[in-house]
Amino acid sequence: MATFEPVLTKGFGTLDLTDLAVYRKTGGFDALTKAMRDMTPEAIVNEVSASNLRGRGGAGFPTGKKWSFLPKDGRPRYLVCNSDEAEPGTFKDRMLLENSPFNLIEGLIISAYAINAKQIFIYIRGEFLHGYRTFRKALAESYDAGFVGQNILGSGYSVDIVAHRGAGAYICGEETAQLNSIEGKRGEPRLKPPFPANAGLYGMPTVVNNVETLMYVPHIITRGAPWFAAIGTEKSPGPKVISVSGHVVRPGNYEIPLGITVRELIFDWAGGLNPGRSIKAVQPGGGSSAAIFEEDLDCGVDFESLAAKKTMLGSGAVVVMDDTACMVRSAVTLNRFYEHESCGQCTPCREGGQWVHRMVARLEAGEGSDQDLRILSTINRTITGTNLCALGDSIMPFLQSVMTRFPEEFKAHVTQSACPLRVRKESAA
Repeated sequence: MATFEPVLTKGFGTLDLTDLAVYRKTGGFDALTKAMRDMTPEAIVNEVSASNLRGRGGAGFPTGKKWSFLPKDGRPRYLVCNSDEAEPGTFKDRMLLENSPFNLIEGLIISAYAINAKQIFIYIRGEFLHGYRTFRKALAESYDAGFVGQNILGSGYSVDIVAHRGAGAYICGEETAQLNSIEGKRGEPRLKPPFPANAGLYGMPTVVNNVETLMYVPHIITRGAPWFAAIGTEKSPGPKVISVSGHVVRPGNYEIPLGITVRELIFDWAGGLNPGRSIKAVQPGGGSSAAIFEEDLDCGVDFESLAAKKTMLGSGAVVVMDDTACMVRSAVTLNRFYEHESCGQCTPCREGGQWVHRMVARLEAGEGSDQDLRILSTINRTITGTNLCALGDSIMPFLQSVMTRFPEEFKAHVTQSACPLRVRKESAA
C-alpha cells in the first residue's frame, strides 16, 4: 500500500478534533483567516475550480463550476450542506460530522463567502443525533470565537448557520426534496428546470454541496489547487473517503487517493476476505450502483474508470460480497429499501419499485416463476429514466447486473423452489 497522508481523517483516533483548541493547533481556521484577509470571493471560486474538486455526494460534478452557475442578479443566495447521508453502504459523512465538526464549519464559511451567501443551512439526517449534538456544540463555540456571525474576523462579511434536522427520509438526500423539507413542505423532488442555482431555497439562487466536498475546501485554500490536483487521477483528483462494508476483514471508512484499484482497496486497505472465500460481486457506489465482478478488480476507484464499467463511484460506498452471498437475497434487501423510501410522486418508481420487490421476494422465498424472471429482465426500460429524481433509477442497476451475471442462480430459485446456496449448505451439514 503506497504511502498516503490523510487529509480530512488525519488525527482521527488520536486527537480530539471536536475540541476547538485542538483543532486550531492543527492549523484549524487558518484557511478561513487567509480567505477573509487575503482573497476575494472570485479568487476562492477560481482556486476551487482549478483544483477540479468534484462533488463527493454522488454526482461528481465540479464544485467550482457549480458555484459559478449562480446568476449575478442581486438576489439573496443560500448555501445548503447536505448531511442527509442514507445511501445503503455509505457512512462517511456521519463519521466526519461526529469527529471533525470544526473542519466542516470552516468549509461552510469559506464556501458561503465565495458565493456571497449570507445564510447557510445544514440538513442533518434525523438518526445522526450524536453528530447533530456535536455539530451544535462546535457551532456555538465558533460563534463565540468570532468565526461565524457578524463581521467575521473583521472582514465585514457576516453569515449565520442553521442546523436543520431531517426526519429519516432517504428521498430528502435529493437536493430539491431537501430544499422542500427545509421550507416545511413535503419532502419530494421538484421538476427541473429550474435548477437550484436559479430557483432553489425560497425561490432564490442556491448551492447544495455534500459534507465531504465542503470539508476539502479549507485544505485547498491552505495548500493550493496544484496540491489537490496532484493527488488521484487527472479527471478525478484528490483524496476521497470510501466506506467499505460487507465480507471484508476490516470494514470501515478509508481516505484514499482516487485512482487506486478496487483490488488494492479491498485487499490492502480493508484486509481482504475471510480465509477460503472468493469475491462474487462488489457494489462500488452503494445500493444505487450496478455490481462489478472478479475480472473488474483492477479497475480504478474513480469516476471515469467505474463509469467505463457501466457502474459508478457515487458517494463512495463499496459493498463486498463473497461466494457465500445469495444474489437474490441481496437484491431483495435492496429492493425492499427502495420500495419503502419512494416518496410516491412518480408512478414508475412508486408502482414499479413495489412490484419489483414483490417479484424478487417471491423468488427468494422459492415461490417465483419463469414469468417473474422474464418481467424482471425487461422492466428496466419502463422504470429507469422515467422519474423526477434518481431514486427510481436506483431500483434496477444492481438487480439487472447480477441477473445478467448469475442467471442460473435466479433460475435455480424457480426450479428448486429454494436458494441453491442454502440447499447446498444444508446438504453439506
